[in-house]
Amino acid sequence: MSERTSTLNRRVKGWVGWSVLALVLVGLLTIGVTRDSGPATAQDRIDAISKRLACPTCDGESIYESRAPAAESIRQEIARRVSQGVENDDQIITAIDSVQPTSIVLTPKSSGFEALVWVMPIAVLVLAIAGLAVAFRRWRRQIESEPTDEDRELVAAALRSEYGPDGDGR
Repeated sequence: MSERTSTLNRRVKGWVGWSVLALVLVGLLTIGVTRDSGPATAQDRIDAISKRLACPTCDGESIYESRAPAAESIRQEIARRVSQGVENDDQIITAIDSVQPTSIVLTPKSSGFEALVWVMPIAVLVLAIAGLAVAFRRWRRQIESEPTDEDRELVAAALRSEYGPDGDGR
């Protein structure tokens, strides 16, 4: 087998492995994003919605954590809407958020422009890994390349300056 064929085989095997890894990663991320086990009971649903909304009078607390009167009132409204069973969680959050003077939604939506909050960290990670792979490949090619005549002359000049023209260190 020629050296060119061997190099081509290594490249193909390398790209196949990375491609399979990328496909598995995309598949797992897709499953993770689209899988919705959802709360099992009405109280679980109320808690899940309460965790997604900020207390309008507290600093840095969710409706779920806060015991302020405003948070208690919103929790009761959430419970009322959940017990009616007409709206889904996103509709309840939108309805409650719309009556507040400022937005109290803690987690961005997973669709539209706000989805970038979820996608950007993954995209940055993938680009960083790709950048490192390219850099490592370049470095490896530089290491594996044969020294040029210019490289040999630089080494010889350095040795002459260090050890003298006779090589005896004087």
